Amino acid sequence: MKKKIIVTGKAPTAIGPYSQGVKVDNFIFVSGQLPIDPKTGEIVGNDIIAQTKRVLENITAILEAAGANLKNVVKTTVYLVNMDDFKAMNEIYKTYFSENPPARSTVEVSKLPKGSKIEIEVIAYVES
Repeated sequence: MKKKIIVTGKAPTAIGPYSQGVKVDNFIFVSGQLPIDPKTGEIVGNDIIAQTKRVLENITAILEAAGANLKNVVKTTVYLVNMDDFKAMNEIYKTYFSENPPARSTVEVSKLPKGSKIEIEVIAYVES
């Protein structure tokens, strides 16, 4: 097993003892991303639309640092504080995964770090 830690300044630094991403052989595991602006370290926007966009931009940056992109994503897990935000989140989400979308789970949670409304984690696969 070959393990490589993925780090980029184009996504927020980890706010705990974890890596932004880890590449193991052909798989890339991206830690749950919050809607944090990597330049300010603060949550962006007060609405699910702005927050979903920022989360997906952070994920994109981490994948790019690992030599991949959103087309390589095979599984996502979306955590929402309010399932009433599902429809609006989905409208933004589908613009990032417009072709052959990955498998996905969406879960409502009671609370997320820093008061975020959303967190998304992904698993991607790249050919050797």
